[in-house]
Amino acid sequence: MSFYEYYPLIAAGAVIGTLSIIFIVAFLSVKDKKSEMGFERNMKDSEICRRLLVYAKPHIKSFLFVLFLMMFSIAYDIISPLLIGNIEEMVKHDFEMSELVSYVIIYAGILVVSLVCTYFEAMILQRTGQKILTTLREDIFTHIESLSHAQLNEIPVGKLVTRVTNDTNAISMMFTDILVNLIKNIFVVLGVLVAMMLLNYGLTLMVLCFVPFIALFSVIFRKFSRRAYRKVKDGTTDINTFLSENLSGMKIIQIFNREDRKKEEFEKKNKYLGRAKGTEMVVFAIFRPIVYMLYITSIMCLFYLGGRGYIKDTTMFGQTLTSGTIVSFYMYISKFFNPIQSLAEQFNRLQSAFASGEKIFTIMDIEPSVVDEPDAIELDEVKGDIEFRDVWFAYVGEEWVLKGVSFKVKAGQTVAFVGSTGSGKTTILSLICRNYDIQKGQILIDGIDIKHIKIASLRRHFGQMLQDVFLFSGTIRSNILLRMDGVSDEEVMKACRYVNADKIIEKLPKGLDEEVRERGNNFSAGQRQLISFARTIIHKPEIMILDEATSNIDTETEVLIQDSLEKMMNIGTLLMVAHRLSTIQHADNIIMLSHGKIVEEGSHAELLEKKGRYYGLYMLQYDRHRLKAEQKKA
Repeated sequence: MSFYEYYPLIAAGAVIGTLSIIFIVAFLSVKDKKSEMGFERNMKDSEICRRLLVYAKPHIKSFLFVLFLMMFSIAYDIISPLLIGNIEEMVKHDFEMSELVSYVIIYAGILVVSLVCTYFEAMILQRTGQKILTTLREDIFTHIESLSHAQLNEIPVGKLVTRVTNDTNAISMMFTDILVNLIKNIFVVLGVLVAMMLLNYGLTLMVLCFVPFIALFSVIFRKFSRRAYRKVKDGTTDINTFLSENLSGMKIIQIFNREDRKKEEFEKKNKYLGRAKGTEMVVFAIFRPIVYMLYITSIMCLFYLGGRGYIKDTTMFGQTLTSGTIVSFYMYISKFFNPIQSLAEQFNRLQSAFASGEKIFTIMDIEPSVVDEPDAIELDEVKGDIEFRDVWFAYVGEEWVLKGVSFKVKAGQTVAFVGSTGSGKTTILSLICRNYDIQKGQILIDGIDIKHIKIASLRRHFGQMLQDVFLFSGTIRSNILLRMDGVSDEEVMKACRYVNADKIIEKLPKGLDEEVRERGNNFSAGQRQLISFARTIIHKPEIMILDEATSNIDTETEVLIQDSLEKMMNIGTLLMVAHRLSTIQHADNIIMLSHGKIVEEGSHAELLEKKGRYYGLYMLQYDRHRLKAEQKKA
């Protein structure tokens, strides 16, 4: 070949070289903040991979079988170009029809086997991936359940939802698509390369000249795609967190007429996610055409060099070029470039899956702050004696909510806690159930430190009725039983009658089967409270806790609730917080709290006689009640 004959090749090289320089400059000019872009992770890829493989280990036989099936589809990619090349050579010369039919049958047979194997690959991988996904989700959910109230308060709900949904899906894709195809593409590239070398090493060297450029563009693509992936994930998490919070607080938004403001905030987050998605699309939109350009250029070089050699009947590196060789190489180049393009994209998707894996394991690595001690015991029976010994507690640092609180509750007693907001009333009730662990002092149940009792065993003996009653989607029956087995409807209604909840249920068209919508929003606060009373009674607790159970209750329902409270005082030990002093007058002991300390203690009559803080609070409420009554008469 003369020098001028190399012009087409030089022009192609110039274009590729120019593009390479442009992308190298772009690569070097863009500086990433590792902490922001997610390149610097606390967990190494090897560690993430090791932990993910734990979930794959039970399904190792399925993956090995998939790899076995994969060999047949790889064989098709390697053998089919050779068959097509041989058919081309055979058709060009004199041939026997039987020979052509044989080739066609062999080709069709390999194709059918490849398609069948590919089908079973997909089916097995999808089923295996779903099993892994199910196990992973269950583990995350179980771990979240084990976290203390303080730990759950620190993590936005939307973030937890993203971990359980989006991030687990990314992990599932890694097992069902990315990882297997990554391995498959590696084998395809190596197999095709070997086949090309055996067929014609001269043309193979020509194809390999494009590999450094593909590697260069892949490295550059990796950087920009990781940036794009990171932004998409951050945007998705932000939207999930925003939606979780604002949908729960939609009533407040509407009450304060803040719809427009929240809409603006959502639009900003939505636009950020849209831009992130757009950036991701742009990155792929640039990379794919470039790889395709290299592919087309290699095809053109094949046709130019191979065609000239074939037409002029010359050799290349001592090897004769035939039409069949050119056809086979045309197909091999396609099968060589497609996996390489996929490899770059799959590698980045794999990095994205690793990033999701790290986020998941970051949640799972949070050690529960409230755990059983190694020698913790089962508490089979509880009398109901409770004692606080010099208890100090703070939610944060040394901002003490309780300061040396000490008191005793005898079995069967009703004890009420009163005081201003922030005095520590609700905190005391939370500590008894070990929702939090105290910093100093002791809390004893029947003379046993609660830290020496298994948490599940301890809580089994408590019935908690909170101010903000939470009802799950389902029916009234399912909300009362909470999956408690072996309880008849008669027993359920007996518990309902005991706490006056039957008066609500009997008015409903479907009774116990009445639908409960999300959070029980189709029932009033008083109705939800009576249902929670029934839920508590049916589980037969020895110690009951009521936290502001009568607040925000209508007058009619309050009468029913007050009657229920009087009945529950006879069941076992009852601890209650109430802002309405009229509801606790019959309590055996009333503890007055202020700024985390007990300032007064005694029965209703004893505290009134002392004319201290309780007396002042009672008279204040009494005057308010009397004033309201006079206003109604007027």
